[in-house]
Amino acid sequence: MPMTTIKTNHARAWRRSRDLTVGVVSLVLAGSFVTAPASAARESVNFSSPFEVSDSPAGNYLAAMVAGADHDTVAAATFFREALRFDPRNPSLIERAFVAALSNGNMFDAFTLSDRLISKDPSNSLGHLTLGIKALKAKQYAAARSQLAKGGAGGQARDITATLIDAWTFVGSNDEKKALEFCDRLRDDNFAVFRNFHAGLIADVMGDTAEASKRLKAAYDADKNTLRLVDAYGRFVSRHGTKDDAIKIYTDFDAVLPNHPIIVAAIADLKAGKTLEPLVKTADQGAAEVLYGLGAAGGRQGDEVAAMIYLRLALYLAPQNGLTLITLADIYDRLKQYEQAIAIYQSVPDNDVLRTTADIQIAQLMDNLEKHDESAKYLGQIVAAHPNDEDALLALGNSQRVQKKFPEAIETYTKALAVSTKPEKVNWPLFYFRGISYERAKMWPKAEADFRKGLVLFPDQPLILNYLGYSFVDQGMNLDEAFKMLHKAVELRPSDGYVVDSLGWALFKLGKYDEAVKELERAIDLKPGDPTINDHLGDAYWKIGRKLEAHFQWNH
Repeated sequence: MPMTTIKTNHARAWRRSRDLTVGVVSLVLAGSFVTAPASAARESVNFSSPFEVSDSPAGNYLAAMVAGADHDTVAAATFFREALRFDPRNPSLIERAFVAALSNGNMFDAFTLSDRLISKDPSNSLGHLTLGIKALKAKQYAAARSQLAKGGAGGQARDITATLIDAWTFVGSNDEKKALEFCDRLRDDNFAVFRNFHAGLIADVMGDTAEASKRLKAAYDADKNTLRLVDAYGRFVSRHGTKDDAIKIYTDFDAVLPNHPIIVAAIADLKAGKTLEPLVKTADQGAAEVLYGLGAAGGRQGDEVAAMIYLRLALYLAPQNGLTLITLADIYDRLKQYEQAIAIYQSVPDNDVLRTTADIQIAQLMDNLEKHDESAKYLGQIVAAHPNDEDALLALGNSQRVQKKFPEAIETYTKALAVSTKPEKVNWPLFYFRGISYERAKMWPKAEADFRKGLVLFPDQPLILNYLGYSFVDQGMNLDEAFKMLHKAVELRPSDGYVVDSLGWALFKLGKYDEAVKELERAIDLKPGDPTINDHLGDAYWKIGRKLEAHFQWNH
């Protein structure tokens, strides 16, 4: 079957912010997680509490464990806290409640529990890191270093975290020499970019322009395709170099990842004659940048609990950092904790350049929660406020298409194409989605034209090959070309059950039942719970006389 819905979301945090990546990750943590409040200046999306605590200690504990496994951070933090009330000296329960509170951003509870945890386990790395961050925030820099030194063996992630945060505590103590010395303890070449990035930021905060220039340029030259490095260096050059050089740094990145809101805003400010503020101004913000970088890396590598903890600690130090909020919300989105994600997106400051990105995400999450009318209203407000925002128009068009409002979707996608300033190849999803809308509106010639235009922009794009090839077979036209397209799509996406199903069902429609069964069985292995694929396989079994198995697939 054609893949009519995919989550193409150019506003998505991991797509719009290719942040500082470091090859680390893995705190061994067990646990779970109150979310940041919505902006008072914006109508918030509210959800009623889905749970109530129990009078049963065992019930609360089991509920906490289930919530933790589901990454429901609010429930996990709540139930572990209740369970701990009945058994306040249980070391394992203290640790789980601590991790749950920290992961959810309940910092008061996390600090209280970290003291209790360390009294039971003096070498607990996460407990000491948390208390070290608390001390740093209070400008107790020697105390922060003392806590970080007590963490014991915690693996590579802990060593990098402690070393760089130690470096930033020396910035707070006004000791540049010590701060740079700690950065340079990361001698492994794999961490050269990370080392130079933070050393450059430190030197800049300390007013050492020559050292900052050397370090930030080294980091930038090593990786010109990472948003955080580009932004840090561009801001530095805007203050200590020429406006044209700074603009070039940003425009070069824009050619790689077009229309990122941070890049667009920087270019606009520079062209208006403004000097950009430094990325980091204080020791707090610098330490938060360490935690953000590690959290963003952990989130991309699938270590969600560790990523949440790093990001929560980063937000404690720099609560208004829009990029950190977007990254944390994106993790909740990927974990299908949509209410949590919405609450965090709502907390992005109104004056942040990522505010529109957050609003688009909120609307798309409403669609995920089957709140389609609310989503459409929200997206309509965004588009009215930002009529030339391609991402907002794309999101509105997708929402209309999912709700089968195909004429409206066609109109919206057409507007998005009219305002687009992106390189043509990047626009293939607009032609693909408009093509689907035309096909569903029974305007096939226009649909085919859009699909073919998408393939001109992005040859061998498997989703377009899949949809166009299947459509040809369904209409009994261009069959040789259709099967070449379907086979190519399967070759490019062999583990995509929907794409394999398209080939199998096309074979079925042409009466090639034995071949169809082979492909449809592959599709079932890849997507065993999909009802349409099971139905297709049942039909194919029936045609080759395997009637008992056909009934099983239909019933399944």
